[in-house]
Amino acid sequence: MKWTELSIYTTNEAIEPISNIIHEAGASGVVIEDRQDLERIWEDRFGEIYDLNPDDYPEEGVRLKAYLPVNSFLGETVSEIKQAINNLLLYDIDIGLNKITLSEVNEEEWATAWKKYYKPAKISERVTITPTWEDYQPVSTDELIIELDPGMAFGTGTHPTTVLSIQALESHLQNGDIVFDVGCGSGVLSIAAALLGADKVYAYDLDEVAIQSTKLNAKVNKVDEKMQVKQNNLLQHVTGTADVIVANILAEIILRFEKDAFDRLVPGGIFITSGIIQKKKSAVKNALEEAGFDIVEINQMEDWISIIAQKPEGSR
Repeated sequence: MKWTELSIYTTNEAIEPISNIIHEAGASGVVIEDRQDLERIWEDRFGEIYDLNPDDYPEEGVRLKAYLPVNSFLGETVSEIKQAINNLLLYDIDIGLNKITLSEVNEEEWATAWKKYYKPAKISERVTITPTWEDYQPVSTDELIIELDPGMAFGTGTHPTTVLSIQALESHLQNGDIVFDVGCGSGVLSIAAALLGADKVYAYDLDEVAIQSTKLNAKVNKVDEKMQVKQNNLLQHVTGTADVIVANILAEIILRFEKDAFDRLVPGGIFITSGIIQKKKSAVKNALEEAGFDIVEINQMEDWISIIAQKPEGSR
């Protein structure tokens, strides 16, 4: 079979929404070539465990790559992707250059092209993310290893929004907690929560590809018995309560269910939000406070913001 490599030149801000668009169009994986990765400085205790080749990255901005089968519907699919990306402007998302190129690749090139971009990365005090094909050995007894296959996942789990979310889970999750993961994508946050001591994790996503990806990755990481994965729109029709709710999605989506999150948390429960760009920080913070939350902390990595909020004790 022949495949088409779809390259989209865009901005860091648009990575996650465009990745979702590509997955919804039928691509099984997305390669993220972010120029900022070459300049990123991690804190001393964290860091990528590999060297990056500048020749593999665009001269500026971000390049997303995905692979689509060459068939009679390819032209229509590409047109739909272009339109969906242009529609992001309606949400005040900077899509940058928005240049799209196509090139044909053979089966072998498609199967291996993205692997060179994905190596083990330690992203918090305890959590390291590694691809399934790497023989990575932990360097400490309390290190937690998450194995992901980006051929079926939404990215590699090392984007700043994911890193901020996992670091927040590591800081605030307690053994035995119940966790809701809203917009689970690859399931990386659900898996992290399970490994960090959650008693039960409920993972929700509207996209069927994300549901299957989360189920697969949960089995690979041997935490599937702790997880319940369900196709669902945010927290609609969700019953029960959680100790922690985590949502690594667009700010515009967070603003659609902050009140539902408040209602579904136990008193004293924690709401971890990520995927927030700088210019949306105030809107999300204000909405959380209006819903009844206390802001616990606001963290930033590069241009991305994570807000951790708490439902006050004594609240209903």
